[in-house]
Amino acid sequence: MNEVDGMRKGTCVKCGSEEVYTSKDSWNQHGGFESNTVPVALFSQAVLENYVCADCGYVESYVRDQKKREKIREKWAKACEDSKSA
Repeated sequence: MNEVDGMRKGTCVKCGSEEVYTSKDSWNQHGGFESNTVPVALFSQAVLENYVCADCGYVESYVRDQKKREKIREKWAKACEDSKSA
């Protein structure tokens, strides 16, 4: 199992625990005031699907909406190798 699938498949990629829980079916996964989002553009937000390991506390978040991911490609700066060494 690779790291991308790990948390989504229920295994923590950091500690190997199977105590992974998700917000993907939570009441607040539709945007708005109480949801966990990232800003995409001035009046646009992408709702995050979160995976949390209840043993070590590691968290991963994913943007489920393909259109929002495309907008992020357009609006956000791409991470590069130079910024990783800072």
